[in-house]
Amino acid sequence: MLHASPWRETSLIVHVFTREHGNVSLVAKGAKRPYSVLRPVLCAFQPLSLSWSGAGEIKTLVRADSLGIQPLGGRAYMSAWYMNELLLRLLPREDPHDILFDAYDAALQQLAQGSKAAGALRRFEWILLNETGYGVDEALPNFNDAEGEPELRRSLRERLDELLAGRPLLTRKVLMELQRF
Repeated sequence: MLHASPWRETSLIVHVFTREHGNVSLVAKGAKRPYSVLRPVLCAFQPLSLSWSGAGEIKTLVRADSLGIQPLGGRAYMSAWYMNELLLRLLPREDPHDILFDAYDAALQQLAQGSKAAGALRRFEWILLNETGYGVDEALPNFNDAEGEPELRRSLRERLDELLAGRPLLTRKVLMELQRF
């Protein structure tokens, strides 16, 4: 799940990123009720098995099951929100990207294991740009190389800034503040 927002009294609009369907918006009816079976399952950054119905722009969530838990905290949590915001802003609805899905999943796993966020984020950004057609015409760099990291970060940031012109990311500002510590 990438994002959820309230809808009416007891429901949520849930934005999810799936391997086969890309970004999909779903209405989770009754998910805000205290005893809803959806309430404990619909958590950001956690792998889910979902079923939905409908043919419109927003489908109806029929079933959601948890496929495990990836514990995130602190800096890893902000990095995960940053990746979610990139996916929400840069990908069109229902445009599948299985390579990008795998990169997102791998980055979340690295963050959950306590790996350095910078390497996981740079790899994710690199694959995101390549999958959306805005890639850097270079061989895949070593994202764990501390010496080349500032140059790589600058190159990726310039590409993302071009792509997001006029649509600044809120999590990016927070993440930059956190990287100072």
